Amino acid sequence: MGTGPRQTPVETGWTDPAGPGRIPELLVLLCSTAASAATVAQPLVLGHTLDLLLRDGHAGPWLLLSAVLLLGELLLDSLTALLTGHCTAAWTAAIRTGAYAGLLRGVPERALPYPPGDVGTRITLNATDAGGTPAARAALAASFVTPVGALAALALVDLWVAACVLAGLPALALLLRAFARDTGASVAAYQRAQAQIATRLLEALGGAATIAAAGTGPRERARVLAPLPHLAALGRRMWLLHGRALARGGVLMPLLTLAATAVGGLRLAAGALSVGGLLAACRYAQLTAGIGGAATSLAAVVRGRRARERTRALERLPALAHGTLSLPPNGPGDLELRGVRVRRDGRTVLRADGVRVPGGSTAAVVGRSGAGKSVLAAVAGRLTDPDEGQVLLDGVPLDRLTHEALRTEVAFAFERPVLGEGTVAEAVAAGPRSPTPEQIRRAVRAAGADSFVRRLPRGYDTPLTSAPLSGGEYQRLGLARAFAHAGRLLVMDDATSSLDTATEHAVDSALRRSVRPGTRLVVAHRPSAAARADLVIWLEDGRVRAVAPHHELWRRAPYRAVFGAAGTEPAPGGEHGPLPTGTRT
Repeated sequence: MGTGPRQTPVETGWTDPAGPGRIPELLVLLCSTAASAATVAQPLVLGHTLDLLLRDGHAGPWLLLSAVLLLGELLLDSLTALLTGHCTAAWTAAIRTGAYAGLLRGVPERALPYPPGDVGTRITLNATDAGGTPAARAALAASFVTPVGALAALALVDLWVAACVLAGLPALALLLRAFARDTGASVAAYQRAQAQIATRLLEALGGAATIAAAGTGPRERARVLAPLPHLAALGRRMWLLHGRALARGGVLMPLLTLAATAVGGLRLAAGALSVGGLLAACRYAQLTAGIGGAATSLAAVVRGRRARERTRALERLPALAHGTLSLPPNGPGDLELRGVRVRRDGRTVLRADGVRVPGGSTAAVVGRSGAGKSVLAAVAGRLTDPDEGQVLLDGVPLDRLTHEALRTEVAFAFERPVLGEGTVAEAVAAGPRSPTPEQIRRAVRAAGADSFVRRLPRGYDTPLTSAPLSGGEYQRLGLARAFAHAGRLLVMDDATSSLDTATEHAVDSALRRSVRPGTRLVVAHRPSAAARADLVIWLEDGRVRAVAPHHELWRRAPYRAVFGAAGTEPAPGGEHGPLPTGTRT
């Protein structure tokens, strides 16, 4: 018996998606460190040059070395900026690819907690912040090279001045620690508020026509922008924290420099330090105190890590694991559900045991709204796994099939198909099989779409973005794609809801006549669709109440009430068997 969805490494153990690796980050670190080394070397060289000039005036080689160090620092800073852009772009692309992959391979219902607006902010804004983290991390590491190197060089120039500067560093360390802690909490709250506004905006855009017709634009505008004051407050707080850290660092740095200059002056007066040494000591004191400037890089790292947590959640969406088995050749497509239980939020939404659909037959799934029809369709085609039980196709459990075997033999048609941005023919051809042009046209004709496709400016070669199609026409193209890739099992989840009864009947007739024979599972809302099926799976409150032909079930008032027929409502605890002879129905 099943114990819920089998987890893949996506869920049980995760690493960063394949991307540029560590090389771009190491290159940024190398260039940044080299630039910092040049910065650290300059005061010592300048100080020695000054001493030589004051002594005998022969300092040509040292002047040249000073110029080389200055030019080298400029070139290295330029190269660092170029490598930082490349590293950020490469990692942003890799993170977005990983997030998209996680969404596409994940179990659909596990993505429900993430509304479209929230997903949009994670893939755009958050991915950009996260992509900048490796370069920011390298810059942060290099930013410590300068003060540490300066302190070491200062110790070579004069130990007393170095000790004076070292005494003030703990205050700078506490400053950075407090900044990282406070900024992390503010960044996480800011990103959540951004996602909330984006989600509300997408909801409003999706219902723009309804909002315009109802005249509720001002109210919707207020609803969408309601989190904006909170977002603004969080933004001000982040800038306040950043400014406060820079301000405190700006106060400490002059104090340390002043103290170092005073000690250096005393050492100069005592003859223990030369003029050039005093110049170098003052500059090194400034560089050492400049550790407070790491706040900018630290803020980028903190923001990027918080953003990475949000993009990583999409990559970690549980994906269905696949087995190694294939279906027996030339199987009829027998579908069986054994002891199936599906739970959502602790509630059982589907119970199906001993349900069998013979190969080659059509089964209609009927029930009131919320009865579990779409859940049964998803389980039957393995868009999700049951928490208990098994689903078998020609005697093979679906979770033991390879991905190729499953998706080649099980096709879906949905209420709102997503067709992409290619041409009409490319949209229909997209899938596990490679249909020929004639097979594409046959599938389109079976879906009742050939007539309007031929009227498009370029027929089957018309780009979908240039095709003025209605909802029903999009739905028929979705049906055509499912027909072109039909295998042993075709699951149609509300796939004809936008078609009128006559068109639906014509599509059903063409499906039986022109599409590869196989088992069909159809979520039906009209009694005519159920009547055309070989048998009906009747769901009530998440359980299979009966499996029988439509004409037998129609004798039951509760079944007719599912379609609103005869004005009959099911009695409490409604009947499960045929009505006694003479009973009014």
